[in-house]
Amino acid sequence: MPLTPLDIHNKEFKRSLRGYNEDEVNDFLDRVIKDYEGLIRQHKDMEERCMQLEDQVKNFKMMEDSLSKSLMLAQDTAEELKQNARKEAQLVIREAEKNADRIVQDALTKARKTAMELDEVKKQAAIFKARFHSLMSAQMEMLKATEWEEFINEPIG
Repeated sequence: MPLTPLDIHNKEFKRSLRGYNEDEVNDFLDRVIKDYEGLIRQHKDMEERCMQLEDQVKNFKMMEDSLSKSLMLAQDTAEELKQNARKEAQLVIREAEKNADRIVQDALTKARKTAMELDEVKKQAAIFKARFHSLMSAQMEMLKATEWEEFINEPIG
């Protein structure tokens, strides 16, 4: 057990014939007590300061851990956002490609339909032309017919 200032103060020395001067010894012991009490106070202050610093170190470590976790979470979130953005971009591209394919297919279908309709109109025009030509030829033949000549040259009355 460590020595206390009270132990020093209460210490009694045996007296001997040729012993030390009692006043000098008491004065010296008083100085030792005073210095020892100062050292004890200083030691206690140092221990308190050490505890405060340890608490601060704990707080800093907790803050560091918290910041590390926050940083990791932010990095994970950023990576997740990048992946989601990539996926969304791929979906948009796929959707655009599907729409483009659909538009091209629709255009091709309409072009084929229009070409078929044009062919049909051309056929009908050719048929009409042939029929009209036949009709006109028949009419011309009728006009050239001798019956008209006879009718025109026939006397009136």
